[in-house]
Amino acid sequence: MHTIFIVEDEANLQLLLEHNCSSWGYNVRVFGSGEDLVSALSSGEEPSLFIFDIMLPGMSGVEILKECKTRFPEIPAVMLSGQGRIDIAVETIKLGAFDYLQKPLDLTKLEITLRNALHVFALTNEVRKLSDESTERIRFSNIISVSDTMQSVFKLVKKAQNTDISVLIQGETGTGKELIAQALHEGRRSKGPFVAVNCASIPKDLLESELFGHERGAFTGAVQRKIGRFEQANGGTLFLDEIGELDLSLQAKLLRVLQTKNFERVGGTELLHADVRIVSATHRNLLEAARNGTFREDLYYRLATFPVKLPPLRDRKEDIPALAQYFLEKYSMRYDQPARSFSPKALRILAHYHWQGNVRELENTIERAVVLCETKMITEEELQLLTGDIELPPPAPNEPPTIHFSSATGEIIPLDKVKEQAIRNALETTGGNIQEAAHRLEIGRATFYRMLEKYGISTH
Repeated sequence: MHTIFIVEDEANLQLLLEHNCSSWGYNVRVFGSGEDLVSALSSGEEPSLFIFDIMLPGMSGVEILKECKTRFPEIPAVMLSGQGRIDIAVETIKLGAFDYLQKPLDLTKLEITLRNALHVFALTNEVRKLSDESTERIRFSNIISVSDTMQSVFKLVKKAQNTDISVLIQGETGTGKELIAQALHEGRRSKGPFVAVNCASIPKDLLESELFGHERGAFTGAVQRKIGRFEQANGGTLFLDEIGELDLSLQAKLLRVLQTKNFERVGGTELLHADVRIVSATHRNLLEAARNGTFREDLYYRLATFPVKLPPLRDRKEDIPALAQYFLEKYSMRYDQPARSFSPKALRILAHYHWQGNVRELENTIERAVVLCETKMITEEELQLLTGDIELPPPAPNEPPTIHFSSATGEIIPLDKVKEQAIRNALETTGGNIQEAAHRLEIGRATFYRMLEKYGISTH
């Protein structure tokens, strides 16, 4: 059962809040001042949610919010005020408040707000719990996954880690093939170098030199000897990414090296030996390419002694919250941005988006959302321009309603104009009543206040 700590100095409102929160199934503790709350927190007590009145004797609600967010950044806080000032509402949201409610309280809205706040709190805790799941599951330090689908992949990697067997990793672009290659390297070869070559990014006439090196004067521009990637990877792992892009002549040379472990630099005669473990990767169907004559069948079977197939992100959607939270924390720290969590609808958008570019596309989307976000919570507003309009299943019963605008035209400026005009029309229709305007647009008041500030709209 969740526990709510309430700071309110008005006796009648104390009784009202305590009675209703208890009737909704919560444990409740009421404090008459911020100092009383801080004393309780110092003794080790910790709630699931805070409710703070802004106007209090002694410490103000804003000061209490700052104190609690320093101690417990993940615990949501709901602010109450009878003033209805936009600047105070915006300030508290920026400081990390989940929402800002005006007095006299609408108890239905309060109940929905508390449920939504606790839902986000539970999701955040679940993501962290899944990320730190028990040691019974196979984990690799460089890969984030909680899905059973990836556990099957991890079992294969674990079996191949302490061998020199050639591994072919197959999967769509952006699924993390190089991360799996690095995990394979963290076995008996871990003390040696891990050398990666993207065969698709190097011009074909230079790729042989890149792999095997060249002697001085071997070709125009070869002004000195160059050590190739095979020599660099001696004693370790050579990762050949996009192996399917090799032309047939270089495939034949690579096959010979794999069979004999010997090679010569371009323009050289010295026979060299490299003790390397080969891990390759491709997004293509190499067996089909072999049948079509564009890839050597004998090379395919040499590379694919131990095949590992990575599933696309859309087939392991349970990994999305953990990955999204990891990227959120990564880029919030890198860019010194406030975002620390996702709204329920933002998580649903992430979960139901197709992710054609897989984990790489998800990472890029979260990075841009972090840059766009000005508060501690990424909402559907930050994601909408990045993912476009997608069809979502019906929302959960307690999910907060949100405003939705079509971005089918792909034009960002007109879209913002539509949003701004919708806000202005709602305020005009309701005579400047913020609560009613937000209700008509079906968005939370916290989002409504952010949009007022964004578009410079005054209600005075």
